[in-house]
Amino acid sequence: MSRCVVLSVSCLLAFSAATVWAQVKAERSFSAVITDSQGIETEVKNLVFYWEEKLSETAFVPHELRHLPVKRGSVTNNIPFDRIKQVEARPSGNEGVTVMVMLANGKTGEFVLTIPGSFRGESDFGQADVPVKAVNKVVFK
Repeated sequence: MSRCVVLSVSCLLAFSAATVWAQVKAERSFSAVITDSQGIETEVKNLVFYWEEKLSETAFVPHELRHLPVKRGSVTNNIPFDRIKQVEARPSGNEGVTVMVMLANGKTGEFVLTIPGSFRGESDFGQADVPVKAVNKVVFK
């Protein structure tokens, strides 16, 4: 075989393998009903925990997490959305937010969010973004 044919076949195989890997690696989609501090409920699909890492005055890196970054005492946890049944939030001192997390297995725990972010996703009316400070409750479906 000529080098050109071997190179073409190699590229085709690499592309096919990358496509299959990307399909396997696809992230799970989450839906929830978010109740804000005014008592308004919004159903959100493709839910993520969103925050921006500031690099400079004009540059930032967006982060979309499918887990909740929390801390209790000296322990930092990243609670996966697929384990969460419900989250209740309330403001706490110095810009913090305390959350009560109820897992799907019934266990509960009180934590402090490690990152001041927002819950973001798609509602019937377009992209929804609810800052955690304005969240009263998130019920995962």
